Amino acid sequence: MTKLEDIPFQKPKNGYAPAEDSWLLVQTVQDYAQNIRGKKCLDMGCGSGIQTAAMLLHQAKEVVCADINPHALPATQKMVEKYFPNTDVKYVESDLFARINEQFDIFVFNPPYVPSDEIKWVETDGGESGRAVIDRFLDQFPPYLKKNGECYLLQSSLNGVQTTTRKIEKMGMKAKITAKQKLAFEELIVLKIQFIQP
Repeated sequence: MTKLEDIPFQKPKNGYAPAEDSWLLVQTVQDYAQNIRGKKCLDMGCGSGIQTAAMLLHQAKEVVCADINPHALPATQKMVEKYFPNTDVKYVESDLFARINEQFDIFVFNPPYVPSDEIKWVETDGGESGRAVIDRFLDQFPPYLKKNGECYLLQSSLNGVQTTTRKIEKMGMKAKITAKQKLAFEELIVLKIQFIQP
């Protein structure tokens, strides 16, 4: 059986190579593997395809890979065809949900979150507070998540975790921290977001 650590994920042109944040998000995918098995999943900002691979390893029924970077999609597709043949994977070039028109059980998203004066590198830069893409994602995603679905979102402590959780709560949803990793000047955090069930 293929192991995630054995796959040589390729950095797409103008894209992002797997780093500490990628592997922290993979940890959450692995921790909630039972929630992914047999489910329809969305890898938002698929990049090299590491989250897609993690979901396929845990028997996702279907994965849709979306990325604003057109070079990311063939990089992910090449990886899937080599290591996960005969799986149900689709590829959509999309700025967040602009070209997504279906609902999912699971979202996984490692957004660009680095605080920056300007968005020069779309794969990493998140604007002044690092929240430019995070906030757009939070504003857009609820209609695309099934009522019993889950969203796994990574962000940095520099982006304001309480800002995110308050926004989620105002939307009638709940957020739980599932993983953390301290780095030199920040802490990486993965949030599991769900609708509040009546």
